Order: sequence, then structure tokens, then C-alpha cells
Amino acid sequence: MTRAVWVKADDAVGDWDDRRARITAALEAGADWILVDEDDVERVRELGEINVAAFRTDGDVTLVDDIDDAEADDGDTDESAASQADAIVVGKNGEGDATIDLPEDFAGSADLSTLRRDGDFQRGAYVRILGKEYERFAETAAEEADHTIVVGEDWTIIPLENLIARIGEETNLIAGVTSAEEAKTAFETLEIGSDAVLLDSDDPDEIRETVEVRDEAARESLDLTTAEVLEVERAGSADRVCIDTGSLLEHDEGMLVGSMSRGLVFVHAETAESPYVASRPFRVNAGAVHAYVRTPDGGTKYLSELQSGDEVQVVDTDGNTREAIVGRVKIEQRPMFRIALETAEGDRVETLLQNAETIKVAADEGRKAVTDLEAGDEILLYYEDTARHFGEAVEESIIEK
Repeated sequence: MTRAVWVKADDAVGDWDDRRARITAALEAGADWILVDEDDVERVRELGEINVAAFRTDGDVTLVDDIDDAEADDGDTDESAASQADAIVVGKNGEGDATIDLPEDFAGSADLSTLRRDGDFQRGAYVRILGKEYERFAETAAEEADHTIVVGEDWTIIPLENLIARIGEETNLIAGVTSAEEAKTAFETLEIGSDAVLLDSDDPDEIRETVEVRDEAARESLDLTTAEVLEVERAGSADRVCIDTGSLLEHDEGMLVGSMSRGLVFVHAETAESPYVASRPFRVNAGAVHAYVRTPDGGTKYLSELQSGDEVQVVDTDGNTREAIVGRVKIEQRPMFRIALETAEGDRVETLLQNAETIKVAADEGRKAVTDLEAGDEILLYYEDTARHFGEAVEESIIEK
């Protein structure tokens, strides 16, 4: 599941200087959406690139698709076209936030009527959960809304559990939170969690930490195993790939690479000091151009395909993962080792790694240079008994040897 962080920055936050501070902090932290009043949409666009949702209050928000339609009609747009929003949200100063009483019959709801208006754009509902009737209102709104924002007055799990169970698959469910800790709980509730959180906080650290919680919630944890080294053989020269990331890697981190997609060897980042070269804590010397590297979506790519801007999966020795952006790929001809391994399942897998003391794998006794590897050593591996086609797992018989 893809998680998202929305940051609330409407006039309830304060004046424009206060709102701008929140928006800037959200942009710098890597939040996904900003929720503002319609008059601020253009201002947000000037500050940076981010998805913008706008509360519909007294007037209409000019939406991207409306602008496209206008351009198709007469080749021009009106002055309001500058206030483009990616989504429109109803409920503020309405029934959703209890400014207007809920009708006994939801068929007469002004908020729901607005949501039902024709239009090919993203629509959102904002509902404060003030009681059971507001839970029911949120459930009804979710039938029409792409995004349903629910905000508890005294933040508790029970209403969120109810809504996840009832409408979690109908809409993008967004839980209102005031801290990273609350966001973590929202993402974990019922082991499914909300799709997103709407953070209401002025603290830049809280915004940054909430984005970190989002990233952690989206990451997989891998069950790494060990395989026995059968052979380490000089294999001549090949085109070797170094992956230089835009991130600093930790001492226990590396990447999963291999000649066979079903068995990927853990190769450490070059974080260790060496008498031969300085450490390169952003680099993994990953092997020959034909080899696979695991990506954050659970797929694989050939090392030869990688280029600046791609994402690769970084993994630590406990199987915790994160993503990193490729900054540069260095391909040079270098002498190689062919390393043959046997898994606990009795499967034989292989890979090519450069014949150099600086390339290290995770052995039973800790980091070990490939130049010191011997038959009988146990090294860390990610093994899955599945074939791959264009990097995607498939159920078919493929022989790799």
C-alpha cells in the first residue's frame, strides 16, 4: 500500500506567514499534499511542486480539468484559472465540520450534493468525527469522495477502526493527526491502516518525522537467509557496475545483487575504511552488467539498465529496507570472481563480483572481503523460489545456470 502525508495549512493555522511556514516545511520534508483554502492555491504553486487540495467554502475552485475544458472551448482561460487545485474538498464551514447541522436525512445534505456534482476531478470530503452520526456521514461521503478526511476531536483508535473496516476499500481514507506518533498509529490500525494522514502541526520536525513514518510504513522487511559458498573462481574481466547513490549508507547496509534473480547476494556498501582507498559510503560495487539488483517495488533491474534518477532498494543485515536514488552509475572493465552458492533448499545460485579487497559480503563472522572468501563460508542471501520476466515475478519454469 502506498501511504501519503497531507499537511493542513488553511486559515485556521493563522495568517499567510504562518501558513507559508507550514507549506515550506512540508515541501522540504517531502510531504505529498497540502490542504489550503482556495485563495492560497496559486501561492502554494509559487512555493514549489506538490499536490494541492483546496477547501471549497464560499466560491468555486478552478480545477485542472476545468481549465483544460475551457482551453478546448475557446483557446484561452479566465483569470481564475491561476487558482488550480489537484483536488477539491468540501466540509469546511459546512456539515462536515459541524458549522451547519447534519440533516436527519443525508439525502438533503449540501456537502453531499456538492460532492455529487458532475466533474472529472478528484473530490474530497472533510468530516470531524463528533459522534456516531458523523461516522455514518463519513461513510456516506466516502461513496462519492476520492479522498475522505476524518478528524477526531479526542484522537482515538476506535472510530478509525470502524471506518477502515467499513470504507477502507471505497475511498482514500485520510486520518487527521497532530504528531508523528499519532500518524504511526493511524498507519498501523487494524494491521491495514489509513491510506494517508492529515497532519495539523507547526513544528517542522514533526512534519519531517511524519514523512519518515510514512516511508517506514511503506517499506518491506525481507527474510534474509544464508547460503554456503561452494566455489570462488577467478573469471577473467567483465564490465563492472558501481552504483553511487544520492544517500549516505550505514555500516550495516548494502544491496541485493546476483546473476540469478531467485538468489540475490547481500553486498555491503563501501563504508569501511581501507588501506588502499578511502571509504565511499554512498557506493555499492554491485557486480557485472548482466546481474540483477533489487528495487523498492520488489522487482529487479539489470545493472546495465540503471541510470541517474532511478530508485534502488537499500537493505541492512536484518532485512530492513529503504529506497535510494541513483546519482551515478560507473561501468568499468575489472577482473571478476565467480561465486557459486548452495541455499538451504539445495538450490545452486551464482554471481560475479569484482576481484577486490574493498568488495565485502556479510559472512557469519561479519563483513568479509570477497578476496578472503573460501568454500564452506556462509554468506547472507535473499532467496525466493520464483522466476522473473522483465523484473516481475512470474509462475513459469525458467532455467538459470
